[in-house]
Parts: sequence; C-alpha cells; structure tokens
Amino acid sequence: MRCLKVAFGMEDEKTLMDGHYGDSEFFAIYEVCENGSYRLLEKRPNKAKDFEEKDNGHGDPRKFKAVVSQLLDVDVLAAFRMGPNFLRIRDKTNKVAFFTRTRDLKLALQRVIENFNDLYNQVQAKKAEKPPIEE
Repeated sequence: MRCLKVAFGMEDEKTLMDGHYGDSEFFAIYEVCENGSYRLLEKRPNKAKDFEEKDNGHGDPRKFKAVVSQLLDVDVLAAFRMGPNFLRIRDKTNKVAFFTRTRDLKLALQRVIENFNDLYNQVQAKKAEKPPIEE
C-alpha cells in the first residue's frame, strides 16, 4: 500500500501553527496511506523554533535549512500557512508543501487523505529530480 510521511507544523496537540512553519512548537509526524488510514509516528520538537533570523525578518535561508534538516525523512510538509521559505521548499528540496487551509489537525489529516493521489505523484516526481536539500 502506498503511504506518505507527513509533518504537520503544530502549535499544540490539536492545532496547526498560525504563523510560519519554522516557528512551529513541534512537528506531528504522521503516516498517511492511500486507503485513508493514518497513524501518529512521533511528535518531533522543532529545534529551529528559536533560530535568530538576520535582519529580524522571515525567510532566512539558514532557518530554512535548519527546519528542513530536521525533516529529511518526511515527504510532505503540511501547514496552515507558510512564510517566504515556501519557495525554497518548492525549488530546493524533494519535499512537497501542502497548505491545509485549516488549523484543526483532524480536518488537516482529512484534507491530506482527500489529496493523497496528487500529493503522492508530486512526491514521486520531486524524489526523482532533487536531493533532500540543495546547497
């Protein structure tokens, strides 16, 4: 059965982060399968949460690498919203970014399931063309 490893940027146990993905309290890592099943694999602390970005802005490439390097084993980065590093995720990694358009974790999981085939195809195409993180 086809499955994806999905990292949700979390604010608390049930709510996705309202801010930038890199500012998440932790990442809830789920295995989501094509038959609609899912299971929590782990809650991974975000070691880059307190990363000081240059110029007091968002989108620091160093923070991008600090976040993605914690999620090398993940296929999809799922978030309510993402900041300026979204383009770097799209262009410089083999990760697929997915916007849930909800902060509710259960509904976000349902949206991943509803979009499973498209996400799976995007992941396969990304893995064929890019390393986990380009320098």
